[in-house]
Amino acid sequence: MRIPVQVAGETSVGQKRNHNEDTFSIIEEENLFVVCDGMGGHASGEVASQMAVETIKNFCKDTRDDPEVTWPYKMDRARQYEENRLVTAIKYANVRIFEAAKIEPKYHGMGTTITALYFVESGVYRAHVGDSRIYRLREGRFQQISVDHSLLNDYIKMKKLSPQEIASFPHKNVIVRALGMKESVKVDVEFEVPQRDDIYLMCSDGLTDEVKDARMGEILMENGPDIQTACHTLIEEANANGGHDNITCVLVRVP
Repeated sequence: MRIPVQVAGETSVGQKRNHNEDTFSIIEEENLFVVCDGMGGHASGEVASQMAVETIKNFCKDTRDDPEVTWPYKMDRARQYEENRLVTAIKYANVRIFEAAKIEPKYHGMGTTITALYFVESGVYRAHVGDSRIYRLREGRFQQISVDHSLLNDYIKMKKLSPQEIASFPHKNVIVRALGMKESVKVDVEFEVPQRDDIYLMCSDGLTDEVKDARMGEILMENGPDIQTACHTLIEEANANGGHDNITCVLVRVP
């Protein structure tokens, strides 16, 4: 028996772009929710993000329909079955994107970030690669619970930057880890037991670049359990603040 949840998702091309390289998926039969932010020229970012989502959906379907199906990677005995399944799906998506980019010149350099929430019987697995984020609203406290795989975050960890230096950092959108960058990828995974009325937000940087964390928390609290309205309001606010990139958010509430 998986933890029952409510979910809402929305994406927007934004105000400046002519196509949307973000992809999200609500895989209800798995209680698995995914947000990807593609990168690469000539719409190949869109290809990468869609390939990631489709690979994960197909892998989950294949392993659900046929438990004896051969996995592309060996199980890690230190992980639970569900965590192995999630990490394997993401690693499989990574190698498929990497191989496609190597074979097809127009896809050279394409890649995608990924965030995923996978609700199982005992709790929820959070997985991510890149700088798309996962936040959680719990008992009035809204906080980022993923760690950006970005050049800026690496600099912050290596040496103390002042708020002014962080604000003016010239390479804010340079990420140091993504699907498709290399043949193998490290997936950050955390497990937690959700509390009643927790709301999780997964989003691309098109949202976080335009709406401050405090304001996102306010929007979630103002709308309470109406996560569909909250999701739409977040997208609208990001567009109103400039909408310089594609904007995607998925909200998951534990009722």
